[in-house]
Amino acid sequence: QLTLFESGGGLVQAGGSVRLTCGSSVHNFGYYAMGWFRQAPGKERVPVAAINWNGVQTTYADSVKGRFTISRDNARKVMFLQMNDLKPDDTAIYYCAARGRSAISEIMSGSVDLWGQGTQVTVSS
Repeated sequence: QLTLFESGGGLVQAGGSVRLTCGSSVHNFGYYAMGWFRQAPGKERVPVAAINWNGVQTTYADSVKGRFTISRDNARKVMFLQMNDLKPDDTAIYYCAARGRSAISEIMSGSVDLWGQGTQVTVSS
């Protein structure tokens, strides 16, 4: 069973940067396509970015393109979300997600097998 756990959230000023990390306890981490979602107060959880099993393919929501970068290190069993030029609208709980080896489009559509517990990112203006 894959267990996911996020870290790296916190309070940051607009224009600042944060890097989120999603760790895993499973030995076959590379089997999974991975992604990041976020949920702002009073809103639905939405996809932010996804990455395929070997890190070659990535995709982003339009709202974060050019500012966020998703990456992974299968040897260390971790996935990252580097968030630059943060805006107050980026304030949300950020969740990492995984789906057994699949297209990144499936992750972005919300077809997810496992979720992390979430980490809060707050961007002040």
